[in-house]
Amino acid sequence: MKKTFICFFLIMSISVCLAQTNFSISVSDEESGFAFSISNFYKVPEKEVIIVKERGIPDEELPVVFFIAEKARVKPANIIELRLKGLTWMDISLKYGITAESYYVPVNVIEVGPPFGKAYGHFKKHPKHKWKEIRLDDDDIVNLVNVKFISSYHGIEPEVIIKEKSYGKKYIVLDRELKEKKSKKHKKDKEEKKEKKHKHKLKKEDD
Repeated sequence: MKKTFICFFLIMSISVCLAQTNFSISVSDEESGFAFSISNFYKVPEKEVIIVKERGIPDEELPVVFFIAEKARVKPANIIELRLKGLTWMDISLKYGITAESYYVPVNVIEVGPPFGKAYGHFKKHPKHKWKEIRLDDDDIVNLVNVKFISSYHGIEPEVIIKEKSYGKKYIVLDRELKEKKSKKHKKDKEEKKEKKHKHKLKKEDD
């Protein structure tokens, strides 16, 4: 009985260690940062975003899960189940009454190049009252949702994201770079404010 208990304890300990190791390997700092942005924007626990990723949803498709779930007012698990069954993002969207017009992102440019040209070509080709009939493919939906998410979350124009993506940059990298830029600006502003306060103090002492 004692030997059985010891063996069981060892097996459980090894399992826990392996689970922790796999988790740390599968989620890098950059991926964790992207998950944090998604959780903040869609107001869901970061752990929930990681769980969705662990179920086999690629990083850049994670925002799509939460976008549809939010629009449809259902749990992300419902969306994942349908996706893992092989349904396209458009099929899943239509199931919940979400049409192509929900994915449209207004931009102040005449022509939009790859990888957005096809999607915007659909919207340009069809009059607005027929946008509900448009059928976007998976890449179109992933690109449009990420542009909508990242531009809104970081408070920048969608055109900036579209331009950077046209150079082949990943959304997960764009998110990180924008965070770093914002952090540097905040630090610079803080230092300038501190220096200005210090100069004001010295001037006051001189007077």
